[in-house]
Amino acid sequence: MQNLFNELKTLLEKDNRLVIEGKLLKNKVIELALKLDSELLKLLLKNESIKKHFFQEVEGALVFDKIKFQKFVSNKAFLPDSYTSFKNKIGLVTENEEYLSESKEVVLTWPYKDCVLEGGMEKEDEKRAEIFYNEILAPDEIDRLLEPKVLTNFKRIDKDGEHKVKEKIIFLDFLRMVLRYSFCAFCRRGSS
Repeated sequence: MQNLFNELKTLLEKDNRLVIEGKLLKNKVIELALKLDSELLKLLLKNESIKKHFFQEVEGALVFDKIKFQKFVSNKAFLPDSYTSFKNKIGLVTENEEYLSESKEVVLTWPYKDCVLEGGMEKEDEKRAEIFYNEILAPDEIDRLLEPKVLTNFKRIDKDGEHKVKEKIIFLDFLRMVLRYSFCAFCRRGSS
């Protein structure tokens, strides 16, 4: 029996999906066996003694006894210190089961990232509900918000009152969102 344990362990270690940090993952082996994973079955069929022990021939076809295999792999004598199919480490992982600390690709995601928020600069706008336009559901509204704007009739207000702007200086702070898109479009046209 011990010989079969060693043969099976050596055979299973050839499958990279079943090994993490040099240790065979018992639960992953059982999971793939119960799913009748084709790669695992091909691997098991390569060894004659394992084939003889876990497969039966029925009318010319080989049938895998997954219950017998599960009981054998679940035995305490086989992989006594393997409890889980995951690394013995806590952390955030990518969809490929790679830890974020080991990964170089991280994506920041948040709700409504496919939307554009319509905002305003007046006191009355503080009281109204925020309006989000979805890129798919409201493309016309988004295009209208993001298209270049014509800005006219600038006024300069200081302690002496209201004055017409005579200098060619534009104060961007109060219209940052509107000007950003208009100015970028203007610069792209001017540089080409």
